[in-house]
Amino acid sequence: MEKYFTCISIVNVYPMNTTNNQRTDFLDILFEGRNKDYGAYDLRRTADRRVRNAIVGTASIALVIIGGYVVNNKLMAAETPKRIVEVFDTPEMKQLTEEPEKPVTPPPPPPSAPPPPAASSVRVTPPQIVEDDKVRPEDEVLPVDSMFNKRIDVVNAVGDPNGADNNPFVGTPGGSGPVVEPPKTEVHSDPLTWVEVMPKFPGGEEALGKYLSRNIHYPQMAIENGIEGKVFVQFVIDNEGKISHVETVGAPKGGGLEQEAIRVVKSMPKWIPGRQNGQSVSVRFNLPIGFQIN
Repeated sequence: MEKYFTCISIVNVYPMNTTNNQRTDFLDILFEGRNKDYGAYDLRRTADRRVRNAIVGTASIALVIIGGYVVNNKLMAAETPKRIVEVFDTPEMKQLTEEPEKPVTPPPPPPSAPPPPAASSVRVTPPQIVEDDKVRPEDEVLPVDSMFNKRIDVVNAVGDPNGADNNPFVGTPGGSGPVVEPPKTEVHSDPLTWVEVMPKFPGGEEALGKYLSRNIHYPQMAIENGIEGKVFVQFVIDNEGKISHVETVGAPKGGGLEQEAIRVVKSMPKWIPGRQNGQSVSVRFNLPIGFQIN
C-alpha cells in the first residue's frame, strides 16, 4: 500500500511599503541583471545613512556657531574693563571748593604828625588905576623882594619862615610838600601758582568729575598692556578762564594715557578765573587724573 505525503510550504508574505523598498533584498531583486556599478545601486543602498549624517552634521554646525557666539559674548563682557576716572585729593582740588582764607586785617596806621606851622602870607590887591591920594597904605603893591618865601593870600600874616613850606603850590609834584599818589595796581605778566581765589571749574569739583567720566576714553593700547595710574596735567587758566599751555608732568605712563588726558583738558569749557587783589589773573593749575582697569 503506497503512502502519499503532502508537503505544504509556508511562505511569509510581507506587505510592500516605502520602507521595505530600501531593503537590500529588494534592491538586489530590482537591480538583478542590471549594472550595479553604475552608481544608482550604491546611492539607493546608502540613502538613509547619508540623510541621517547630513541632518546630524547640519545640526552640529548650527550648535557650534550658536554656542561660539554666546561664549564669545560672555568672554567679551567679562574682559571689557570698566573705566574709572578718579580725581584725587590734592591741594589744588581742595581749593576748588574750600573758601579762601580771610586776609589778615593790617594794624591801624600810626597817628599822623601835626601839620607844619603856617608860612607867612602876603595880601595882594588886584591892581587898579586911581589917584595917588586915594591909595590906602595896605593896598600898595609890595616890592618883589619882600614877597620871597611868602604865600600869596588874601590877608597879610606872619608865620614861621624856617619851619614851614613856603612854596605856594604845596602838595603838588615838584613842590617840597608831601605828595599823595594813588595806589599802584600790580600787573602780573607771568601765571601765578597761588592766588587768593583759585580758578574753579563751572559747577565745582563734582561737575569736573562728571565731565572727566563722560569724556575720557580709555586708550585701547593701555587696556591691552594693562597700563594704569595717575597722569598729572599742568595748564594755564588766563584772566578770561581760557585754557592754554597744556602739558603733562612727571614720569610718563605710556599706552596713550598722557595724550588722552591732554585731549580732554583741552576740550574743557572756560573756567572761572582766579582772582588776586580783586582782579582776574592767570594761574598755572595742576590736575591729577587717575586711570584704573577693573
